[in-house]
Amino acid sequence: MAAPPASADAAPSPLQSAVAPDVPGCPAEQTETACEDRSNAGSLDRLLPPVGTGRSPRKRTTSQCKSEPPLLRTSKRTIYTAGRPPWYNEHGTQSKEAFAIGLGGGSASGKTTVARMIIEALDVPWVVLLSMDSFYKVLTQQQQEQAACNNFNFDHPDAFDFDLIISTLKKLKQGRSVQIPIYDFTTHSRKKDWKTLYGANVIIFEGIMAFADKTLLELLDMKIFVDTDSDIRLVRRLRRDISERGRDIEGVIKQYNKFVKPAFDQYIQPTMRLADIVVPRGSGNTVAIDLIVQHVHSQLEERELSVRAALASAHQCHPLPQTLSVLKSTPQVRGMHTIIRDKETSRDEFIFYSKRLMRLLIEHALSFLPFQDCTVQTPQGQDYVGKCYAGKQITGVSILRAGETMEPALRAVCKDVRIGTILIQTNQLTGEPELHYLRLPKDISDDHVILMDCTVSTGAAAMMAVRVLLDHDVPEDKIFLLSLLMAEMGVHSVAYAFPRVRIITTAVDKRVNDLFRIIPGIGNFGDRYFGTDAVPDGSDEEETASVG
Repeated sequence: MAAPPASADAAPSPLQSAVAPDVPGCPAEQTETACEDRSNAGSLDRLLPPVGTGRSPRKRTTSQCKSEPPLLRTSKRTIYTAGRPPWYNEHGTQSKEAFAIGLGGGSASGKTTVARMIIEALDVPWVVLLSMDSFYKVLTQQQQEQAACNNFNFDHPDAFDFDLIISTLKKLKQGRSVQIPIYDFTTHSRKKDWKTLYGANVIIFEGIMAFADKTLLELLDMKIFVDTDSDIRLVRRLRRDISERGRDIEGVIKQYNKFVKPAFDQYIQPTMRLADIVVPRGSGNTVAIDLIVQHVHSQLEERELSVRAALASAHQCHPLPQTLSVLKSTPQVRGMHTIIRDKETSRDEFIFYSKRLMRLLIEHALSFLPFQDCTVQTPQGQDYVGKCYAGKQITGVSILRAGETMEPALRAVCKDVRIGTILIQTNQLTGEPELHYLRLPKDISDDHVILMDCTVSTGAAAMMAVRVLLDHDVPEDKIFLLSLLMAEMGVHSVAYAFPRVRIITTAVDKRVNDLFRIIPGIGNFGDRYFGTDAVPDGSDEEETASVG
């Protein structure tokens, strides 16, 4: 989900919220009574029914990814123990779209709380919460002045950018990376920086107008209407706007009577008939939420895929593809392979000769990049017609952990190269690769990407990494998969699924055994390079992750 890992960044912490600050520009009389009105906010709490202990007040929601529980959390990244299983088949294409849940209902009806409860009860990774609050249209100067004095209708369908909502939801359902606007409620405009969401097995889309557009309705697999008494919604809105947004009671009630209540009666309440499930009392209705969770779990089970088993029985006995390039097996290359394949080779020698092979591999791979003629002038004042790189930029992406050992060789020959990382691990219970974390540079879709992993046996991890790049709009023919050693099975798997990806290696071995080890092979590259203990029955191409 992590999210989503998130794409460019690690997935944000669960259910982050952003409170809209107070907007300057209203008459001074309103601010004079603000303190008195805010003091009344606490007395409103007793009018609300209990919704459970320990819950913070509802705040302005933002779109986000959610994955639990964290394996490692630092100030910059989060890696999740529950990885994302394959969302594509052995052909490299998505077989089933992400499951999209729509949550509709009036303002302050408890939609976000219900969404949070569904996410917590689902207890599955890679859930994306998409809020309509992120998709308000940018207001004109006149509209901003109206909004500052509670005279603009934010509860009207025209206040939302439905075209952007629909295109975003479509891309998320297709498993692709999306950019989400960050709406600034101070200026009523979109901020310059947008948020990246990626990796949705389940999408929860919530908003007051979630069911107001026919095209949007068709994208939702399950529609839930949160029905809460109007008095409770008004009290919640008063409490929220007074305590969290610095508004005064008069302004809140004015906006409610002028815009919120009429919009609910005209646009929101009629959409209740479109819902598959109506949840009375919102978050207090735990029975309804349990039924929703059971249904979603059954839908997710139907979407489970077994990719590695399909790869092991497909595409064999075929000639090696034309997209494969193997480094010429000179006596020097053969000699280095002899050293690193020898089980008696010391760790120091293994690292030294592996690095030499990596440098040769990188240099060989760069010859497949596009070049164009260019003319320079030599110090002797003569023209020299040569070649120069015809692309925008080169980005390296390593499949952790073994792939990161190739980064120094890439940096040594490509000045100022950008580096991204993808963590893919094998689930010991299912044998399937799982995506745990990714961090990709911005605008990677414009680059030629060198994807690095030291060994590829079945190709399951490499296929997942390529699929991640494609989901971030990297063209298939701009992806170069580099590996020191590959099995024929892995070559066929990647080439069959992604026929335009260039595959480059220093050697190809014939077989993969029942434990998915390359034969004759090199052993577990990561363990030999880093000096760690081998995981029993682990494959050559990925580190394994135990899942409880």
